[in-house]
Amino acid sequence: MSFQRVSSPVVSSALLALGMVATVGGALGFEHIGGYIPCALCLLQRDPYYYGIPVAVAALASALFGGPAWLTRTLLAIAGIMMLVGAGMGVYHAGVEWGFWEGPATCATTAQGVTQNAGDLLADLNSKHGPSCTEASFRFLGLSFAGWNVIASLILAAIAFSGVRSRKA
Repeated sequence: MSFQRVSSPVVSSALLALGMVATVGGALGFEHIGGYIPCALCLLQRDPYYYGIPVAVAALASALFGGPAWLTRTLLAIAGIMMLVGAGMGVYHAGVEWGFWEGPATCATTAQGVTQNAGDLLADLNSKHGPSCTEASFRFLGLSFAGWNVIASLILAAIAFSGVRSRKA
């Protein structure tokens, strides 16, 4: 299989959409199944995926249903730029974790759970905060979730831009 066939807008759009869903789905799985409470920067890093998935799906629809090539390529370029922004956010967060620079003031210093008493829920929402952005809750091969997000975002951006550059419409 040649690279040009792999980099067609249809294949790129499909891989991009599936990759974005898998990446943010993995983050949600670690949160809801694994019990890892995300910090403020972790939650912010999901935004490019939440906004990018519909763009990638629209690119796929355009490529599959005979939309103009310029539209498909524009949507892929937008999704690719979103992934580059996501990679930048991941670099920033990883730098905060490694102590290269300070994080935002909105990052809490300790993780606290939510009460089991429904009457205290509103009060708890005002007083409870996520974990600190400065401490990685998990590392695999030396990289935190933020570091792995950088890698995933760059791969997804490369997929998007390969579809933009494809000669096939």
